[in-house]
Order: sequence, then structure tokens, then C-alpha cells
Amino acid sequence: MTTAAHFDIDYLQYLRPDGSLAEPLPPAVSDPAMLVPLFKQMLFVRTFDGKAIALQRTGKLGTYASCLGHEATHVGIGASMRPEDVFAPSYREYGAQFMRGLRPREVLMYWGGDERGNLLTGAPAHDYPWCVPISTQCLMAAGAALSFKLRDQARIAVACCGDGGSSKADFYAAVNSAGAYTLPLVLCVVNNGWAISVPRKAQTGAQTLAQKGLAGGLHCLQADGNDLIAVLEAMRRATERARNGEGGSVIEFLTYRLHDHTTADDARRYRSEEEVKAAWQKEPFLRLRSFLTQEGLWDEAQENAWVEECSKRVDEEINAYLETPVQPVEAMFDYLYADMPADLLAQRAAALAQEGRA
Repeated sequence: MTTAAHFDIDYLQYLRPDGSLAEPLPPAVSDPAMLVPLFKQMLFVRTFDGKAIALQRTGKLGTYASCLGHEATHVGIGASMRPEDVFAPSYREYGAQFMRGLRPREVLMYWGGDERGNLLTGAPAHDYPWCVPISTQCLMAAGAALSFKLRDQARIAVACCGDGGSSKADFYAAVNSAGAYTLPLVLCVVNNGWAISVPRKAQTGAQTLAQKGLAGGLHCLQADGNDLIAVLEAMRRATERARNGEGGSVIEFLTYRLHDHTTADDARRYRSEEEVKAAWQKEPFLRLRSFLTQEGLWDEAQENAWVEECSKRVDEEINAYLETPVQPVEAMFDYLYADMPADLLAQRAAALAQEGRA
């Protein structure tokens, strides 16, 4: 019997959970000092995340999707992109968006119900806003990548989805398009173990989520998403392929959602305490801190000073959000259409009449 095809999925890990090296550093990250600014950004994201959750718990923010535990994956993705590239996020990749210039106050405005948060004034204007419908952003990114190819532009598109999102038809359609048209597209599957309450094992029979790209002819990798170095190296390989006209990639980043799916969720109903405790032993912040400390690049005094700075900066963003004038009721209609349908015009008029402003 002749084998028609054979495939392997490479797995990348450079930092073990204790911060020791599992492999020699890749050439692109040969100087550990380059990791310090990214580590500081991870700590900023974690500070922001904690304060955002506190805002929601005190009634000053709507439902919020925490990124606790995802910091290395998100920051590494953002650090690997150029300003002219296009980013199509889901709804929790704040670390990547902050790397691209997004202002934290806009995240808060969005989750506070203010559509002006989607203006993304700090990030590149061509980036996509948050996408709550699962994995539809993958198709948007594929369309952007196709436009880059047709215009012969040296740009790439990057999209993120979760492990559950990789089961959606939108994801597979994006994979197929990227393969058929050799698109400069990088699809990042952030596998945090749970699609809300559905575990990874119930999502698919595939050994890896990365291999889902094989059917479309894409380059596929799996990386330790809690290892910033592995994230950077995986993204380097995928983005270089895309920029060189070699087509798209699917990267599966193995991480873990340390908080609830959102603040409207209670993960204790479906996850064991033992599982979460085990995940905390592998989380990204502690392992990179340990590595940088061993390299003499980080210490407690630096961390205390930076935490204080992060707290101050986040508080400034929170105050800017809280001081933003509330949108009038008609704003819920005014961002939907250039030419509003008659039924929505009637609803808009009714809302104004109820406030006595008809």
C-alpha cells in the first residue's frame, strides 16, 4: 500500500513552567534582554485585567471577558505584527491590541456599552473591532489577506479565535480560502481548554487543533502559549512565510483560561479546583519572571516600581472612561446603518418620545 501523504505537527517550547530552558533560545530571541519590555507589557495587561474585573463587580462596567493567563500569547502575537498589517481579534486579545496602540479606556467603553469604544483611535484604523460572533473574524481576515495579494501589498492579516471557534464553519472556510489562494493569513487558535463550559476533548476528535489547517494546505504549528519565546518564534515562522508569498498558517497556542469565561460565567460549575490549581503552576507570568530573574534582568525592586506605574496608568484610563459623557439613547441606533431601515427609524422615534425628546 502506498501512502498518499504524511504530515507532522511541530511543537514549540523554550521555557519550562519553572522558567528553565527546555531548548536553546531561537536566533530571533537570542538576547533575553529583548523580552523585558514584553514582560512589562504582560504585567500591564494583568494589572488592567484585574482592575476591569473589579469595575464590573462594582457595577461600573458591563459583562467583561478576562484575559487572565493569556498574556504571553496575546502580547507575543501583537509584538510580531507590523503597523500596516491587519488584526482581526475576537473579544479578549487586549494584550495584542495594546501592543498595536489601542487605549485601555476604549476596551472599558466597549464593555461599558458605549460603541465609541470600537473607534479604536489608538490602534491602526484598518484593524477590525472586537468580534463576539464566534470565528466570523477569521473570514474577515481572509478577505483582508486576499485584498493584500490582489494589490501586491507586503502586508499580512492575523486573526484569533478560541478552541471552540476552531470548530466553526467560518474557521474552516477561512482555512480553505487561505490555502486555495495562497493568502498571507495567520490564524491563531488560542486553546485555553474550554469553549465556555465545553471542554477541549468534547470539541473535536483531532489530536491537535493546529492540524485542522492541514486540510486547507496551510502550514501548521503548535506552541506553548504560556511561553512568550515559543509564541514569538511560532509567529516569526508564520509571518515570514506569509510575507514571502508562501501562504497561510494555523498556529495552536496551548494556554489556559484562569478566570471565568466572562464575568457572567461561573467556571466552578464545570471545572475542578484541582485543574485550575494545576494550571496556575504553568501560567506565563511566573515562568518568564523566573527566567528573567535567573538572567539578572529582573528583580523585586523593578517589579514593585513597575506595578506601581501600571496601577497609576490603568487608573488614569479608568478615570477617563468613567468621566466620558454617557451616550444619548438614540446612539444605539445611529451606529448601525448609513441609511436606517424604516422599522428602526420608528423604534428610534419611539425611544426619543419615551424620553420626551420627540
